[in-house]
Amino acid sequence: MIKLNRPQCPNPTALTDEKYDDPINKEALRKSSFGKCMYCEGKMEDVGYAHIEHIKPKGKFPQFKFTWENLGFSCQICNTNKGEKYDSATLFINPYDENPEEHIVFLGFYVYPKQGSERGEHTINELQLNRAGLIDRRKEKIEKIDTMIKAGFRTSNVSLRTQAIELLKKEANEDKEYSAMVKSILATQKLY
Repeated sequence: MIKLNRPQCPNPTALTDEKYDDPINKEALRKSSFGKCMYCEGKMEDVGYAHIEHIKPKGKFPQFKFTWENLGFSCQICNTNKGEKYDSATLFINPYDENPEEHIVFLGFYVYPKQGSERGEHTINELQLNRAGLIDRRKEKIEKIDTMIKAGFRTSNVSLRTQAIELLKKEANEDKEYSAMVKSILATQKLY
């Protein structure tokens, strides 16, 4: 999960007309999350259908159902796992309003609560951010990153090593799948 920037609502009329899943607004949310689920960072075309996520569940907070600041871009699994769950004492991490790195950390392909963050633990457990499918995809990504690290440092050619390191750093860009995990791996290698 990475920090996201919420764009201005491109079609506020749709929300006024009670259409929270308007295609123009949905595209703006998709772009703001780089085509990834706002929670698990899976690329939507790879993990399933995109849903408009209601950060405060629409069943419990109908007054926010058509509020732009309450909408996000989520995969079907994270959206279903979250469902109508809402605890005002332990909120889910909202990547539009806060930096998830304050609450979660990656150790390999698993995500853990940072320094015992209750909100991190709640978000990880309820959304099942360590579910089997995500772990498998993250393992594949780690294997690719590991191969790139080994190749980059195996060569004695400084120019090739520099190019390899720059390619690795690009894998941590916010538009890349599982960028938070990759950034964490590169940090352990002192590459980020």
